[in-house]
Amino acid sequence: MQLWVGLGNPGEKYAANRHNIGFMAVDRIAADHGFGPWRAKFQGELSEGRFGSEKIVLLKPMTFMNLSGQSVGEAMRFFKLEAPDVMVFHDEIDLAPGKLRCKAGGGHAGHNGLRSIHEHIGPHYDRVRMGVGHPGRKEAVPGWVLKDFAKHDAEWLDDMLRGISDGAGELAAGDSGRFMNAVARRMQPTKAEKKAAQKAEAPQKAAETAPEPESDGRSPLQRLVDKFR
Repeated sequence: MQLWVGLGNPGEKYAANRHNIGFMAVDRIAADHGFGPWRAKFQGELSEGRFGSEKIVLLKPMTFMNLSGQSVGEAMRFFKLEAPDVMVFHDEIDLAPGKLRCKAGGGHAGHNGLRSIHEHIGPHYDRVRMGVGHPGRKEAVPGWVLKDFAKHDAEWLDDMLRGISDGAGELAAGDSGRFMNAVARRMQPTKAEKKAAQKAEAPQKAAETAPEPESDGRSPLQRLVDKFR
């Protein structure tokens, strides 16, 4: 069994924030892979599913970011897991937008969610670091991560979340290399993959030229977030 934790802040106000990319990632996994309905438990929201024989518990702490460790520690103890059984999906300002890296253990680098998890279960858990970029000045970081993704981020963000979902089975099997390859294929598809995608989309072109229904007023990013709510 593994515990996969998506970090974020609860509530509509924060749903599209850069800080909430961890919530977005586990929401995507749950939706794409037939996980059970989200239910309230361990001061958070929990959904369960499987990749082959491996049971995966998804957790979104509802404690707000700087208290995330309370929820993670409670769930870990209930399922009798060790810190290396925990995988945390979180925003990473030290990676460019659209970049993703896996990491085993290490420091928290000032990330409030990771800092709280360190306090409750120690540093020996795994992470999926999802780049959101850096504002350029240290003092601007809190405002940066607590702002919504920009409109132009919607395309790469959707690709990254699709890639995370594509590779989730490999991640569950412990193959972080194949998992990152799955994300890379979504972010930078090969020429053959682009050609196949264009061919698959061809039947839709006629429909795309038809008059569009009245807009619902949501941005592409907001529609992406709402899809998994």
